[in-house]
Amino acid sequence: MQIILRVISGIAKGHKLKTVKGSTTRPTSDMVKESLFNIIAEYVPDARVLDLFAGTGNLGIEALSRGARYAVFVDKSRECIRIIRENLIHTRLLEKAEIIQANSIEYIKKLSHTDSKFDIIFMDPPYNENLIVPVLDIIGNGDIISENGIIAVERTNKNEIPEQIGCLIKFKDRKYGTTSLSFYKHSSLCI
Repeated sequence: MQIILRVISGIAKGHKLKTVKGSTTRPTSDMVKESLFNIIAEYVPDARVLDLFAGTGNLGIEALSRGARYAVFVDKSRECIRIIRENLIHTRLLEKAEIIQANSIEYIKKLSHTDSKFDIIFMDPPYNENLIVPVLDIIGNGDIISENGIIAVERTNKNEIPEQIGCLIKFKDRKYGTTSLSFYKHSSLCI
């Protein structure tokens, strides 16, 4: 069964998004995506967005449609990169995007040696690879999230993650069936 994805709000509302055939990606459902964007709504206008493990680009494209200034999409799969580009062209948002074919962990390690900072970071890594904690650790120590930025992590309910990872504090958790969304910010004690 192939999931039909669409942009649910903003300037590209209603545009259908292509997905990758097979089971290599697990796109965020419209219900979970709507909930996620209700929670982060105040962060989206004019935001710089980093979409790690981007898959189809679903989350970054939704952010751009809702008024984010710029988005960087990172995925190691050539097929995903092709689909992200096609989705950005279809939604007319390509000029606000950068698409990087790379391992997400290696990419954020490189970013930590630059001045790049993001207001929103989306993470939707493969569920069974235990990547969430290592990636959050690199983000927290790498100074790539802006002072008031937010990190949104999609995960399976079976994959518990800590309340604090370095200077990052989990401030919200929501469950939707077998999926959970967790949200992190910098601790005020670390800033």
